[in-house]
Amino acid sequence: MYATDLRQLYPTCALAARDVEVEATTDPEDGGSRRGAIAGLLIAAIMLAAGLWLADDLTAASKMQDCLMSGRTNCNVIQPAQ
Repeated sequence: MYATDLRQLYPTCALAARDVEVEATTDPEDGGSRRGAIAGLLIAAIMLAAGLWLADDLTAASKMQDCLMSGRTNCNVIQPAQ
């Protein structure tokens, strides 16, 4: 059987096949889908950096509170000479 014979026998399948062919040949906006992915990646990277900064800041504050709660008075961080 030829493709035209199948389309005559099954007209609804022929319409579906034609739609699939049209969708396959038309190029979707590649830039649009990539832009969304890049934006999501950028947001995730920013959130990761903010989370790491916050964790570091909270760790430093916790160490300072632990030092003060132990009754010490010299809890300042000493920077080594370079």
